[in-house]
Amino acid sequence: MTLATLPLRARLLLARVNPLVALVLALIVAGAAVQIALVPARARLEADYEAARRLARTPLPPRPAPSAPPPSSDQNLAQFYATLGDARSVERQLKAVFALAARHGLTLEQGEYRTTVDRNARLVAYQVNLPVKGSYRAIWQFAMDVLRAIPHASLDDVAFRRDAIGDAGVDARLRLTFYLAERSAAPGDAR
Repeated sequence: MTLATLPLRARLLLARVNPLVALVLALIVAGAAVQIALVPARARLEADYEAARRLARTPLPPRPAPSAPPPSSDQNLAQFYATLGDARSVERQLKAVFALAARHGLTLEQGEYRTTVDRNARLVAYQVNLPVKGSYRAIWQFAMDVLRAIPHASLDDVAFRRDAIGDAGVDARLRLTFYLAERSAAPGDAR
């Protein structure tokens, strides 16, 4: 049998077979092919259906509680003045700064102190420039401890200087600002 005779043999075989039987056989073969092709899709569809059923059986997460309404501007202003320090206790706050420096083994030289009063905002800004000597790490720990101990303080500037590369200690200049209010100046307080 050669390749050239193959189409002729196929035609002769088809001529001998009943066309109705050939159609039925072709439909059976096509149906089997479709069935085989759909098996993975059916398995995937059944897996998706089962996952959806499991999800439907799980309870819904609880709804979050409604959030509180935002504070009013008067409440915000009162909170702002409540977080300011008391201008009458600046000396106590400076003693706390010096105690923290001693705890970290730092040397504080004489600093510069300046007070600025903002009458419209009813607050006092007490600015402190402190020259500090010690290790780099101790100076940073001191600065962070000051901010934790005095929540109404801000660290505005830090400048480091080392005289020689081999020196273990550094000179630094810290600029802190304490935001203060006279308690009689807060809104709603008696004057």
